[in-house]
Amino acid sequence: MTEQARRDFVKYTFFKVNPEWRLLPVKVRQDSKAQFVEVLEEFSDRVSMSSYSLVGTRGDADFLLWKVSEEIEPINELMARVNHTDLAPYLTIPYSYLAMTRRSPYIDDHKHEGQEGTGVATMRIIGRKYLFIYPFIKTHEWYQLPKEERQVLMSEHFVIGHKYPDVKISTAYSFGLDDQEFVLGFETDDPSNFLDLVMDLRESKARPYTLLDTPIFSCLSKSIDACLDDLG
Repeated sequence: MTEQARRDFVKYTFFKVNPEWRLLPVKVRQDSKAQFVEVLEEFSDRVSMSSYSLVGTRGDADFLLWKVSEEIEPINELMARVNHTDLAPYLTIPYSYLAMTRRSPYIDDHKHEGQEGTGVATMRIIGRKYLFIYPFIKTHEWYQLPKEERQVLMSEHFVIGHKYPDVKISTAYSFGLDDQEFVLGFETDDPSNFLDLVMDLRESKARPYTLLDTPIFSCLSKSIDACLDDLG
């Protein structure tokens, strides 16, 4: 597959540990964490992956694995291997989102400095300290608007986004793949910038065409070892 034609699968998997795991002997817990990490490392050359802790930010999820792969099979194989680890019986997946990358249909008519490279529909994990994730669905009325009207509304979105250059957006498309239409990820080193960005976007003219943009996950970038240590 050529670089220009490449599109990536994007998978966000949120895990929650059963409190019973914390009652296990320390050595058993240590071994189960080490085995889990070993499985992830085995797939490091096939799946781009970052891990995040949600301990302290949400009560229904403990950590996130953000996975990117040109094919879906490595993601499937990775998760199948995870299911065979000793930690797996104590893990649930309260949230899971599947999507793909594609070129935005609104980019061509909105030019700005630094736009080079937007023709390649791949996803690159930047690795900033914080990641904010949420599923997104637009109303039916949005898709009935003429393309020209949608372009004007999206161009306003882009202008607002340019006010916060520290916030890197990663848009993935879920049409036909999962329940939501998009999964939006925002990487930043300063959460206050993301908060201000979201408040600004609430006043945009496109806002009435938003049907769903929750739940929102506030994630702290950490190594997988650190994420598992946060569990107990």
